[in-house]
Amino acid sequence: MAPNTTRPPHGGQQATHIRTLQEPAHRRITHPASCQRGRFCVVVGAVLCWFSCLGGCLTAGPGDKSATSDRGNTGAGFARDFDQDPPGRVPAGWRIAQTNPTEAMASWSVKHDVTAPSGDHVFALTASKNYNGTYNLAIAEDSIFGNINLTVKVMAVDGEEDQGGGPIWRCRDQNNYYICRFNPLEGNYRVYVVKDGRRKQLATAYAATTAGKWYTVRVKMKDDLITCYLDGEKLLETRDDTFEGPGMVGLWTKADAVTSFDDLAVAPLR
Repeated sequence: MAPNTTRPPHGGQQATHIRTLQEPAHRRITHPASCQRGRFCVVVGAVLCWFSCLGGCLTAGPGDKSATSDRGNTGAGFARDFDQDPPGRVPAGWRIAQTNPTEAMASWSVKHDVTAPSGDHVFALTASKNYNGTYNLAIAEDSIFGNINLTVKVMAVDGEEDQGGGPIWRCRDQNNYYICRFNPLEGNYRVYVVKDGRRKQLATAYAATTAGKWYTVRVKMKDDLITCYLDGEKLLETRDDTFEGPGMVGLWTKADAVTSFDDLAVAPLR
């Protein structure tokens, strides 16, 4: 923080009681030509600055993919272990949402969990009466990433129709995003794109997982190349260019799946 200073009066001189000698009138000389040149330079500088700003706007206009594709690929990453968040609440900066709702919004909150991979707090979907094609979302609204390296710990807890879950990324809203998830009931690991609420499978692999055990889901996306790992093993690789620019990250389950999440870490992928 800059020190608290007071602007000295009259051109930076301190307000001390010192008499200054005024130059005699016959020695004070003005140069009209110099003043005119000074004004001219100020005007020219302002015009050049205006053109420079205009050129930047024209170069990085809203319809320029090259301008938007790099947003989210610079600066710090995004990490949440939820240990500083109070139990019984949704963490600050997160929004709960649904794709294709069938029942009331599912319940999400931070809770104590002695099995947590780090600390003793997790962020969990604790109850859901949804079914069929309803997707339950927790979206981190203060996260923006394009090319991405994401990891999150996921534990399936319960669910009769569906179990498991995973992360979402390049999320525009509750109806547009990518999702990678595992499902213990189906014994598979898949990556999808959801556009306008409709889910399209991009790749699938066999994966034997069980409820009550923590797994590490990792996703890397560089431009249109998506690579997905489960507990360090590369299982999926595919290409898709549905969403080329940056978006938010978040967490996902389907229907009645009760799932816990921990140690979400996201970094720009260069």
